[in-house]
Amino acid sequence: MEIQTHINTFSLIFLTLLFSPLTSHACHPIDHQALLDFKQKITSDPSNLLQSWAPQTDCCKSWDGIACDSAGRVINVSRSGLVSGDESILDTSMSGTLSPSLSNLTFLQLLDLSELKDLTGGIPPEFGKLSRLTYLFLEANKLSGSVPVTFRFLFRLKKLYLSDNRLSGGIPPEISRSFKSLSELGLSGNQFSGEIPSSIGEMVSITQLNFHENNFTGIIPETIGKLKHLKNLDLSNNQITGIIPESLGSLEKLELLYLNQNQLSGSIPSSIGGLVSIQFIRMSENQLTGVIPPSIGKLTKIQRLVCDNNKLTGKLPATIGHLISLTDIYFSGNRLTGSIPASFGNLKNLQALDLSRNMLSGPIPPQLAKLQNLQTLDLSFNPLKLITLPNWFSKLKVFRLKMANTGIEGPLPRFLSSASTISELDLSSNSLTDELPHWIGNMTNLSNLNLSNNRFTNSIPAEFKNLSLLMDLDLHSNNFSGDINRIFKKNVRDPLGHFNTIDLSYNSFSGPINVNGDEVAMDEVVSLVLSHNPIGGMIPEWLSKGEGLERILISSNKLIGKIPKELLNLKKLKDFDVSENRLMGEIPGHNASIPASAFLGNPGLCGTPLPPCKHSF
Repeated sequence: MEIQTHINTFSLIFLTLLFSPLTSHACHPIDHQALLDFKQKITSDPSNLLQSWAPQTDCCKSWDGIACDSAGRVINVSRSGLVSGDESILDTSMSGTLSPSLSNLTFLQLLDLSELKDLTGGIPPEFGKLSRLTYLFLEANKLSGSVPVTFRFLFRLKKLYLSDNRLSGGIPPEISRSFKSLSELGLSGNQFSGEIPSSIGEMVSITQLNFHENNFTGIIPETIGKLKHLKNLDLSNNQITGIIPESLGSLEKLELLYLNQNQLSGSIPSSIGGLVSIQFIRMSENQLTGVIPPSIGKLTKIQRLVCDNNKLTGKLPATIGHLISLTDIYFSGNRLTGSIPASFGNLKNLQALDLSRNMLSGPIPPQLAKLQNLQTLDLSFNPLKLITLPNWFSKLKVFRLKMANTGIEGPLPRFLSSASTISELDLSSNSLTDELPHWIGNMTNLSNLNLSNNRFTNSIPAEFKNLSLLMDLDLHSNNFSGDINRIFKKNVRDPLGHFNTIDLSYNSFSGPINVNGDEVAMDEVVSLVLSHNPIGGMIPEWLSKGEGLERILISSNKLIGKIPKELLNLKKLKDFDVSENRLMGEIPGHNASIPASAFLGNPGLCGTPLPPCKHSF
């Protein structure tokens, strides 16, 4: 968002200069020297951004990134690390510090040294002398220290971006009082602390305010409601406490409100209905309580409503069904009760509905079948007591269907055999029984399948091989049996379909594991969990070639033989456990930090970290 804003600003200034009178005077000597002093403070310029800045030449006529007025005074210094090329944006850099001499450019209107990555040190207090400065862009560097109090003299400043540096300290109240012309302020991604001063309400021209990812504390000042031109407000990822002020509801031009990842408490004020222009609200990961106010139904332009991981109670307001512009609703991880309002069926543009981890009850209103744009439906971990998934679910065209722990019983619902759009299916922690049906092979778009914590029995059907896009599989804690290799030998549809994670633990799968490197589906696996099965045979040598393996858990089986020599030296291996098997021999030497508990219960194993071997193997 910020980059595009800057590019627009540059275009405007460039066109202004292009159609203004040509420079009639040479570069003023004071400005010429000020720029050379700045260049002297630059220790590295690998992209040659300052190569044209030669002492014997005219800075107004031949120096890149410099623009002057008709009197030869420098009004624009633009040496950004993001340079617009013919067809793309070139990423460049520069190292050094900001020279106080730049303050001698007393006619300067725009200073852009953003995205240079390696500018260090503080912002010189002398910059407060740049009384004509209108645009100041210093973001995406490594600047430290505080914002100079002298910035209070920058009365004409319209845009100030200091984001993504290492700046600290608080916001001096006198600065915000002076910024009456400021329209955009970006301070995100720093280490600013202290309270947001109440004087922020005097920044009457502000349209964008971004304090994301700092260490701000205290409350949101009530004076925030005075910022009548504010469109974007981002206070997320801080340590702000207290309540959401009622005055926030008076910001009729506000389009984006991000308050997520703070420590806000209290209820969502009913005044929120006054945000008639709002399109995006994110209040997730706070400590908000109370009910969702029905006035939320007045936000007719809203597209994304994200309030997950709070302590909200009460029922979902039926008025939300009026918000036909909504594409995303996230209320997971709260304490909501009652049923889903039938009015939600009116949300014709809805793409994601996540109400998981609440205390919602059934039935699920059949009106949701009208949501033909819905891609994600997650009602997991609610006491819905469904018994079975309603047949009207077959009318949905969802990409992700997550109904874990919702009371489903019996065999896998038959309509799933024709659910060709589903890529992620999570029916874990229910009471599903019977065997995995042969028609599972019809769900050829599955990439993630979680049927863990159910009561499935029997072997994996041969048609499982048709799941050529499947990459994440979790079948743990069932009673599956039969040949485990049927899973490993499934087809792939390059470049997709290579396993990333497999969890088959706590079942009755048998072995041996016949994986020898020909199983294409296994060549990129990261996590392999096979613990608590009666798998026999040896640990296949092939596992030693799994360069991406981070997790190998095959405890409590009936494995025999030695641990393959190179297995413990896999570069990415973090979690390893072969305890409670029938392995023997010396544990191969390794650099990984693996506890002794990972090898216990194998009477024939010896060597570090177990006791030394009594004889050689």
